[in-house]
Amino acid sequence: MRILIIEDDREAANYIRKGLKECGHVVDHAADGEEGLAMGRSAEYDILVVDRMLPKLDGLSVIESLRDEGVSSPVLILSALGEVDHRVEGLKAGGDDYLVKPYAFAELLARVEALARRRDPETVRTKLVVGDLEMDLLARTVVRSGEEILLQPREFRLLEFLMKHSGQVVTRTMLLEKVWDYHFDPQTNVIDVHISRLRSKIDKPFDEALLHTVRGAGYRLQA
Repeated sequence: MRILIIEDDREAANYIRKGLKECGHVVDHAADGEEGLAMGRSAEYDILVVDRMLPKLDGLSVIESLRDEGVSSPVLILSALGEVDHRVEGLKAGGDDYLVKPYAFAELLARVEALARRRDPETVRTKLVVGDLEMDLLARTVVRSGEEILLQPREFRLLEFLMKHSGQVVTRTMLLEKVWDYHFDPQTNVIDVHISRLRSKIDKPFDEALLHTVRGAGYRLQA
């Protein structure tokens, strides 16, 4: 999933971001309410994690503005304010869930995943299929022709992106931004190395190749 964290406490934001990325999610971060509102408007996120007390624009105002503009992504509110009235205010502002600080990351992750499951299944797919290759996004498993394939977290994210864009040419720039969170070219062969490793796992043991190189353009996953 693609997740936006709007949190002014950089240490807390880095902690959440690291944990979510280790689970295979793509995570962006905004450090204040105005930046979070702009990012929430400009990109499609599966989940928003919003701190209630933010500089420049408070979290509830961010959520209300996004809802007024038609942004329907589920929102998990984080707050040290845990009284019933505070939680009710958050939900009435457009939040979908409310988590009181301090919290355990395991609970935050469980709530994020629960919000994803509640969404319209047409919007959030939990299973991807290309030919005889299947990926379960909730169980974090990959199977081809009935045989389970073990992938490292980065390989899983790479394959997930390719499967979500099956039949399309995926460029190196797209992969750097969406899989590695790079907004510049690091001038390394990191993509080539991971594509090679992925091929050795999803293609080499099987009769038909699914992952194709499109010379001068990028890659395409297609049965």
